[in-house]
Amino acid sequence: MGSPEGRFHFAIDRGGTFTDVFAQCPGGHVRVLKLLSEDPANYADAPTEGIRRILEQEGGVLLPRDRPLDTSRIASIRMGTTVATNALLERRGERVGLLVTKGFRDLLHIGTQARGDLFDLAVPMPEVLYSEVLEVDERVVLYRRESGAGTPVKGRTGDLLEVQQPVDLGDLRGKLEGLLARGIRSLAVVFMHSYTWAQHEQQVGALARELGFTHVALSSEAMPMVRIVPRGHTACADAYLTPTIQRYVQGFRCGFQGQLKDIQVLFMRSDGGLAPMDAFSGSRAVLSGPAGGVVGYSATTYRAEGGQPVIGFDMGGTSTDVSRYAGEFEHVFEATTAGLTLQAPQLDINTVAAGGGSRLFFRSGLFVVGPESAGAHPGPACYRKGGPVTLTDANLVLGRLLPASFPCIFGPGEDQPLSPEASCKALEAVATEVNSFLANGPCPAALLSLEEVAMGFVRVANEAMCRPIRALTQARGHDPSAHVLACFGGAGGQHACAIARALGMDTVHIHRHSGLLSAMGLALADVVHEAQEPCALPYGPETFVQLDQRLGRLEEQCVDALRAQGFPRSQISTESFLHLRYQGTDCALMVSAHQHPATARSPHAGDFGAAFVQRYMREFGFVIPERPVMVDDVRVRGTGRSGLRLEETSKVQTGPPRVDKMTQCYFEGGYQETPVYLLGELGFGHKLQGPCLIIDSNSTILVEPGCQAEVTEMGDIRISVGAEVPSTVGAQLDPIQLSIFSHRFMSIAEQMGRILQRTAISTNIKERLDFSCALFGPDGGLVSNAPHIPVHLGAMQETVQFQIQKLGTDLHPGDVLLSNHPVAGGSHLPDLTVITPVFWPGQTRPVFYVASRGHHADIGGITPGSMPPHSTMLQQEGATFLSFKLVQGGVFQEEAVTEALRAPGKISGCSGTRNLHDNLSDLRAQVAANQKGIQLVGELIGQYGLDVVQAYMGHIQANAELAVRDMLRAFGTSRQARGLPLEVSAEDHMDDGSPIRLRVQINLGQGSAVFDFSGTGPEVFGNLNAPRAITLSALIYCLRCLVGRDIPLNQGCLAPVRVVIPRGSILDPSPEAAVVGGNVLTSQRVVDVILGAFGACAASQGCMNNVTLGNAHMGYYETVAGGAGAGPGWHGRSGVHSHMTNTRITDPEILESRYPVVLRRFELRPGSGGRGRFRGGDGVIRELLFCEEALLSVLTERRAFRPYGLHGGEPGDRGLNLLIRKDGRTVNLGGKTSVSVYPGDVFCLHTPGGGGYGDPEDPAPPPGSPPQAPAFPERGSVYEYRRAQEAV
Repeated sequence: MGSPEGRFHFAIDRGGTFTDVFAQCPGGHVRVLKLLSEDPANYADAPTEGIRRILEQEGGVLLPRDRPLDTSRIASIRMGTTVATNALLERRGERVGLLVTKGFRDLLHIGTQARGDLFDLAVPMPEVLYSEVLEVDERVVLYRRESGAGTPVKGRTGDLLEVQQPVDLGDLRGKLEGLLARGIRSLAVVFMHSYTWAQHEQQVGALARELGFTHVALSSEAMPMVRIVPRGHTACADAYLTPTIQRYVQGFRCGFQGQLKDIQVLFMRSDGGLAPMDAFSGSRAVLSGPAGGVVGYSATTYRAEGGQPVIGFDMGGTSTDVSRYAGEFEHVFEATTAGLTLQAPQLDINTVAAGGGSRLFFRSGLFVVGPESAGAHPGPACYRKGGPVTLTDANLVLGRLLPASFPCIFGPGEDQPLSPEASCKALEAVATEVNSFLANGPCPAALLSLEEVAMGFVRVANEAMCRPIRALTQARGHDPSAHVLACFGGAGGQHACAIARALGMDTVHIHRHSGLLSAMGLALADVVHEAQEPCALPYGPETFVQLDQRLGRLEEQCVDALRAQGFPRSQISTESFLHLRYQGTDCALMVSAHQHPATARSPHAGDFGAAFVQRYMREFGFVIPERPVMVDDVRVRGTGRSGLRLEETSKVQTGPPRVDKMTQCYFEGGYQETPVYLLGELGFGHKLQGPCLIIDSNSTILVEPGCQAEVTEMGDIRISVGAEVPSTVGAQLDPIQLSIFSHRFMSIAEQMGRILQRTAISTNIKERLDFSCALFGPDGGLVSNAPHIPVHLGAMQETVQFQIQKLGTDLHPGDVLLSNHPVAGGSHLPDLTVITPVFWPGQTRPVFYVASRGHHADIGGITPGSMPPHSTMLQQEGATFLSFKLVQGGVFQEEAVTEALRAPGKISGCSGTRNLHDNLSDLRAQVAANQKGIQLVGELIGQYGLDVVQAYMGHIQANAELAVRDMLRAFGTSRQARGLPLEVSAEDHMDDGSPIRLRVQINLGQGSAVFDFSGTGPEVFGNLNAPRAITLSALIYCLRCLVGRDIPLNQGCLAPVRVVIPRGSILDPSPEAAVVGGNVLTSQRVVDVILGAFGACAASQGCMNNVTLGNAHMGYYETVAGGAGAGPGWHGRSGVHSHMTNTRITDPEILESRYPVVLRRFELRPGSGGRGRFRGGDGVIRELLFCEEALLSVLTERRAFRPYGLHGGEPGDRGLNLLIRKDGRTVNLGGKTSVSVYPGDVFCLHTPGGGGYGDPEDPAPPPGSPPQAPAFPERGSVYEYRRAQEAV
């Protein structure tokens, strides 16, 4: 469609490396342009330069770069930009002052208290965005109607609140003036419960603006949703980024006459909608760049493919973005970018660290791609700037990229072509490592050619990119093979056929402008205005009128805002949403009723209840009809239809397609003659048989053998993907296949976990994700498990092997086993393990096993929750299962398992399970998860054969063994070089004085070690006894930390190690011993002792600080962060969980809204970390004020013995548990107790600090930790799910 007023419409995607310009010119034709985003020698701003070049080329008139551009021929400019993302990643935003409720100065530093990388002892975490904090003495709490409460006020959710402490603006004025004097001009204001009571924030905001602060972000305006931590991060991001964006926008304006006064300038937001230039804010801008691509394929591929669901696959230089579209955008409302969890509507774009610039490594017999990237500088080896070998180099070596199709912009002078020679040379170095391993490794094998090595890396990269696509689709109950793959971005065309084939997809759609689809998406996008407010109403007939009124008010806001931008009402549409969840659960879904029209039993806006039930059923596999549904938020999305309608059609073919040249491309089995076609010469109806290359100025498309490409009427490329020619894989070790099987085995465990989460009903499994799923070989040896919950690592292997020894031949098809007993490899009784043996035709014994372990909230015993602080016998902790057939001959043994779960009630002082319904539902879910694992391994055996799959189970275990042997050898060699003995030892104590002793003897020749715990104290009268499986989990965790990189975590890790644990000790107690504290406390001391023996780092807090609160109608459990130990080159992190736990803490606002407590303080405990050349991390102070009578239980350690320092570093402070009675009396509760608390009492928890490292008198290191290589910023719902799983 031509531009009716004869003016230009520009859509510009300013990426990290390149800027893409898509222009619709007068007369309707399209011009596209790609230029470097940064080229200071030639131009100041890439988007302005792109506009200048197109205006110059189209007008035929020279336009000097040093003069503002004439805007008379410009109708509109739309832009997506990575300015905000880059400022966040590089921490180049504005200096920000944070104003926060008194008692919470460190809340955003502590965050959820979970660490990002389970196995990195340095605990790298993103720094906070603010420079200074002011605590504001204000407090609003939920109204509880107890005596002495003030007059209630009504919040905007409808909740009643009590203003306990108004803001003293006079006192605050002087403090704000101090901030201004120190050069801070941008503020973030974050107060408790401001999502519903915003008045305090508004008062402070008005004062700040009056004083002259240039930007003030109120959390109640940035995103009025419950949860102060992500809302606070969102307000900080706004204050930090918006001034940077405004400076960029102002600089952009200056390149045009009249500063673009009467030109429509729109910026893409993270939610896929455009916003006016002045309304473009920091927290809504972080996905501005990639959002354009999703809009692009949703408006082109989805329509062209007749509404078949589409997976977007955007592969760039450093990363790949994966997303899904099936008629509506899939949004998330809380997501992490660059380490910050932001609350804002964002497209669910999943970013994985695999791109053209991903580096290639060969490590301990495994092909590894990424996550490290070569970046734009120096770039891949072929860029001629001395860069490392990357995926791009592998594709170049295979002939899949042609240097002649790239401009001559490489080399130091940026005037040379790509260098295949440099790629070959860099890859040959890796091939030498591979062949040295093959010739001298444990299983000598035939050497690989350079091309076979390159092909291996490409296949491993493809498998790495398939995993998030499987997770993204299956998480929501969709089948990946039912989708079309929409491929765009510079590097995706080389991998699309292989990825589609691996996922069972039969169609790939590549838009004719695929290299610039993000820019084109901007041209096709609509302007969006959203309005949202929090709610606390039940969803039911009694509230429908209120919900309709609130939705109507928000709709009016959206329509008014869009009309103010010049849209007539006929071009405006609105969509209403309710954020719904079942009462008592955390799993809220944002649902639209657009496919569910109103009925007599719904609001006028639509039948949201039916929409919620349908989606809940699809995503989770069940519904809870008896449970009330709650409304957390109401939201309206207003859309002003403004996208350009592009209707250019492809030229019709005139004869067969012209072959531009012939080249040689390498595929499985060798080189093949491959024709090369130019995309610009192809017409509608042309069909091209693979293999072939299709090239245009921005991308290269590889059509693989067995696939066929055709040109559509619109000029796009549609590839029909043929079935893969089955390749014969033998049982002998092939390192390429090993890397692929490693991904496949992990993917099986991950998919089992998804089924378990979807079908379980309890909060512990469904929302806290406290479970593990695993795959085992025929001997019961662990092959893969996910997620990596430290206390489950390796422990399930003991359980499976116990069953094999105990039952022998009494295992039959249709049997499923249940076990939790410590002598059978159990950790503590609430962790129930369900094991399914898998039989195969022609085999008499099981060929492998699958298992799932889930934490059940209650299985009986002396206290609710089955985690009593005072237990002295195992039977007080709940029901026990040694080797119980949960399913026999295919029949679920409901009656027998019910009887067993109720059995503890026969013991004096004990109860049977208090939640039988959830127990049975979750056990069925575990059986279903195992069934999924059986199906997936069956498919693998069907593809490769039983002997090959079992052989690779062995190979993957041998690979983990090799990595651990390499680490032990390196440690021993390092000690030998310094003249130190090959034996190391360490000792530490539990608070009752029980010693944990360890002696490690390294065998340098074999790369093996003996871990001898002889001398460890005897079993204790209490529950700190740790079953043997706990010690093995702690050992695998430590070995993985010491290896220092990703390795398969399986049985092989323990193969080089012999573990000696004295029978009857606290680490291998008698079958009747109580063990619940061993799982959560003794496990931490075992880790401290192992890492201390290796000198890896000082002791961390060594405790999980277990706090339980309960009465007749509620129960609450939390574990609390402390200080991490310092190490060689890093300060310990403050306020974080360490080692064997990583549990997230309940957000303060959720805590106060659901339980009868007020959180008075949650901040760091300054000075509690040990002094040293590198300081230990500080613990935290957490104060709970009780509003009801309840029983408080604490189960803690490090209240007597301090966390040790290393190499002259001082120990961290011990913890302290105080109870401050209402009358002012303060009582030290000790480490382990249960005590009744009453309204007005306060529990004050001081958690331990971490030990220091190195002599404090040594020259101080530079401030902060040593610069870490920037970790790749993964994001999206798949990443969030994995983080949540590892936060248990």
